[in-house]
Amino acid sequence: MATLRPGSAEEAGLSRSGLYRAVREGRLTRVARGIYLPADADVADWDWIEAATRRPNATICLASALAHHELTDEIPAALDIAIPRGSRTPASDGAIAWHQFDRATFDIGRKEIPIPGTDQTVWIYSPERSIADAFRLRGEVGYELAREALKEWLRRGGKPARLMEMASRLPRAQSPVLQALEALA
Repeated sequence: MATLRPGSAEEAGLSRSGLYRAVREGRLTRVARGIYLPADADVADWDWIEAATRRPNATICLASALAHHELTDEIPAALDIAIPRGSRTPASDGAIAWHQFDRATFDIGRKEIPIPGTDQTVWIYSPERSIADAFRLRGEVGYELAREALKEWLRRGGKPARLMEMASRLPRAQSPVLQALEALA
């Protein structure tokens, strides 16, 4: 199901007032400020929808990406979303933690995935990028998150050479990743 916004209501055959009337009548559900879904839409993660709608380049990162890849048991309190450094951080209603990543490395390890229950997509970082980010931002996310994700990734057959190649492309990642790999060896 496609999201509706006041600016795109006409494309769906609704005026702005018709959009708000549909919300009052229960035909549309408010996902976040200015974002609506049909009331009969499939169940979906509203934070993912809000992030993808507010920022087309929004990328799931850090603990949220590690949780999606099933590399941590931690349940993030908020959806971790990366946007390019210098971008305006959107105001949001949901539990979204916006992180600004360097534009030069922003696209490394990204892929687009569908948002379950919708026809929208959102970007997410690969397991290798997410682990490298957790190590380089360990002061922000905690060292345990990075170490436990690395252990699980290795247990599942992750290739250290691929991880080191990813870490070498990111600032402040190569040394802590290498140290952790050596400690686990």
